[in-house]
Amino acid sequence: MLQAGIVGLPNVGKSTLFNALTKTRKAEAANYPFCTIDPNVGVVQVPDTRLQPLADLVGTSTIIPAAIEMVDIAGLVEGASKGEGLGNKFLANVREVDAIVHVVRCFEDEDVIHNMGRVDPIGDAEVIMTELILADVESAQSQLQKNQKKARGQDKDAEANVVLLERLIPHLDEGKPANLLPMDEDERERLKYFFLLSAKSMLYACNLKEEEIAAPSSNEHLAKFQEWAASQQDADCCVISAKMEEELSELPDEDAKEYLESMGVSDSGVSSLIKSTYNLLGLASFLTAGEKEARAWTFTQGMTAPQCAGVIHTDFEKNFIKAEVVSYPDLIEAGSMQSARESGKWRLEGKEYLFVDGDVVLFKCNA
Repeated sequence: MLQAGIVGLPNVGKSTLFNALTKTRKAEAANYPFCTIDPNVGVVQVPDTRLQPLADLVGTSTIIPAAIEMVDIAGLVEGASKGEGLGNKFLANVREVDAIVHVVRCFEDEDVIHNMGRVDPIGDAEVIMTELILADVESAQSQLQKNQKKARGQDKDAEANVVLLERLIPHLDEGKPANLLPMDEDERERLKYFFLLSAKSMLYACNLKEEEIAAPSSNEHLAKFQEWAASQQDADCCVISAKMEEELSELPDEDAKEYLESMGVSDSGVSSLIKSTYNLLGLASFLTAGEKEARAWTFTQGMTAPQCAGVIHTDFEKNFIKAEVVSYPDLIEAGSMQSARESGKWRLEGKEYLFVDGDVVLFKCNA
């Protein structure tokens, strides 16, 4: 299962958000730096409003959503790349995850200590990105030296690595993350094997006060940060109130819905954050439905029909014949599986078919 790491400076709401996401109290949330030392790991269900109508259509009460893992990583401080605070541990934990959810504090509260002594989400984000980049510069320089030695022996792969690294290092030296270096498809694939921290996809979670959620534009820090994230990091932002979300996570669904309505919002910021993180990881869902269950299965975007069949069972991929597929909107519009077939909405797809998020599927395989 792919993992997204929750990072941020101390006391920005990381552990509170983790507890809300996982609906647990696994992460201690306290008003002092390094409250989290060892990373907490939790499985998070991906909200999918398609599953209940699909379950109703086939007459099942069992719903199984997709899931991802979230990792609450210790707070970083300036100088982490040199081992300050829990720097070495932080960087090692970040290296192990597949994408990053960076929590930035956008709320003012004198009762909550700020590690840098002021509320400045752009400055906070720059501190963490700088530490990731500094660690990457050291790693890239080391890898350049190794590849230069191999390239002298006419190693074509090493020669290509040298070309990329010689472009990458000056880019990093300018304080720019690796994922913003202009690259062709071959270079992007090559970059993955350098295991650089700033090459990971990143999403920002902007943490607001509970009372600001209904009208986030009232927060003076938010608009500036969103503009900076888009222009300087090519990254999206999700607006959340970690404290409110943690409280919501402890309520029954109906009570949580009423609470949201009383706050003037229709949906939880956590739902949006989870779905955005799922997409950040390059994941999507295909759906199956029958008497036993309605289920969302996770696949990596760009996977073929046999590969998706293998998500259910490896034998399905080996013995794949065809996939009987209908889009979720077409199926709901038809009103039943039978009507969808009769109206020609179902189609048979072969081994080259690339699955699309929301495909409802029945695999045909050899016994």
